[in-house]
Amino acid sequence: MFVRRIQIVSLIIVALTWLGCDKSNDNGVAADENSEIGRAFKNGTSNVQVEGEGVVTRILADDLEGSSHQRFIVRLRSGQTVLIAHNIDLAPRVAGLQEGDSLRFYGEYVWNEEGGKIHWTHKDPKGRHVAGWIKHNGRTYQ
Repeated sequence: MFVRRIQIVSLIIVALTWLGCDKSNDNGVAADENSEIGRAFKNGTSNVQVEGEGVVTRILADDLEGSSHQRFIVRLRSGQTVLIAHNIDLAPRVAGLQEGDSLRFYGEYVWNEEGGKIHWTHKDPKGRHVAGWIKHNGRTYQ
């Protein structure tokens, strides 16, 4: 009887733990709900100006459809990952970027299941959108 109660309590604890783990990105890493990016990811919110920093974990091929974008994945301190899509038709390419590099960014967050995308990391030539930026190795790209 005692063993049965322990099994039931263990099952309840596992179930409650599992139910509380719905705030993760594609890597199963919990988003930091105290950051703007973490809250936007948790709530499925898009078009939010955010500032953040992290480490480049993967460099992707440039997106050449429409405006050209330099693309790379950044892991934030919380473990959440975001795709940075930096418009290289309007701003200089982030020079010498490599996996493992740290950087800071300011841009517009767009929600997706993988953790989100940051774009508008440049000045708007028409002056209608907030200017964003990327800071890497002592240089600001915008």
